[in-house]
Amino acid sequence: MKNRYDLIVIGTGAAGMMAAIVSARKGNKVLLLEKLSKIASKLKATGGGRCNLTNTLSNEDFMSRFGRDGRFMQDALGAFDHKALVNFFAEIGVETHAPDGYRIFPTSHSSATIISALEEELQGLGVDLLCSQKVEQLLYEDNQITGVQTQNQTFNALHVVVATGGLGYPVLGAEGDGYTLASKLGHKVTELHPAMMPLKVKEEWVKDCRADTIAKVELRVDLKKHKKLRATGDLIFTNSGIRGPVVLDFAREVTPLLEKYGEVPLLLNLTKGMNEEQITQHLKEKVLANPLDQTIQHVSTLLPFALSHELCLLAGINPDETYNKTTGAQKAKLIQLLAWTPLTVTGHDGFKMAMITRGGINLKEINPKTMQSKIINGLYFCGEVMNLDGPCGGYNLQWSFSSGALAGELKTN
Repeated sequence: MKNRYDLIVIGTGAAGMMAAIVSARKGNKVLLLEKLSKIASKLKATGGGRCNLTNTLSNEDFMSRFGRDGRFMQDALGAFDHKALVNFFAEIGVETHAPDGYRIFPTSHSSATIISALEEELQGLGVDLLCSQKVEQLLYEDNQITGVQTQNQTFNALHVVVATGGLGYPVLGAEGDGYTLASKLGHKVTELHPAMMPLKVKEEWVKDCRADTIAKVELRVDLKKHKKLRATGDLIFTNSGIRGPVVLDFAREVTPLLEKYGEVPLLLNLTKGMNEEQITQHLKEKVLANPLDQTIQHVSTLLPFALSHELCLLAGINPDETYNKTTGAQKAKLIQLLAWTPLTVTGHDGFKMAMITRGGINLKEINPKTMQSKIINGLYFCGEVMNLDGPCGGYNLQWSFSSGALAGELKTN
């Protein structure tokens, strides 16, 4: 039959290319379809183009970072973990390293190196790669996949892998095609939210604190039902809100709440975990040593000058006055603000700035041992199109490679 393949893979991200490579290595005739004119557009932008492939955590610790659904990854990681990924890239000529002992990058620190090596491997294995081919329909009969229909062609196969990614970065081709294709065949798609992105806040003082990165900030959601939600990491104030690694990670928790409540109050510990008692003692010692110094000078031993200035003003204190001239109430307010600074998240820039999508195809409808649909035989999913997302640090890319590798192991005979 014309256009007949053992496997058709939709999408040329990390998951799709890995599925195609693993299947082709097993001797299968594989077709890889991409709707854009070039492959791997989103992979190219990963990590600002530096391509943080994975990290050195154990599989147990790795899964825990994905929350309660992390156990779904057990089989995929068991078959293809970070060590297997590093070995795979070594096999195809890409050296990797972990300069901080945790995050693993190509030594070139360039996603172009990764994409080039994957493309060469696909070519060497004889995978048919067709770009500018948008899949508009999955074809099936009697609960069995039979192929795909693009805008101008039909391709036949009894096995199809959907690796279309999420909704993040639509400028790079993300339109949620996989969700539409899967739902037409009876799969449930959970609510979709943008994740891994900067957040906008109500408070205007943040715009005056843009110059510095604040290390080891703890973020907490200040809502009664969600007080357990918290994260720690580096934070940067922006003209309209907050960003930085801790914000990118925490956004996946905040964006669903924002949709539900309209705004989300946060509390930030900006003083590396110091509590009110420790802050009080610290300031007492500084004042005793230099009683004539301005209040701003004492506070800026804890925080950058601009941020110290804004917190003094929020406490009703003249930053240029000596600390001993402030009232007890003002001191108490300042110490309270230094321990937990309130901010109110009011918005974000939507999927156009989201690196990751929270939500996707319901995991209960996918076999974790094979990545095959429990509804349609021969239909497989891998990568971000599923309802599984992790924090920054190579988590989502490793999951894409692992799930793609497992999906590519499918039996075609």
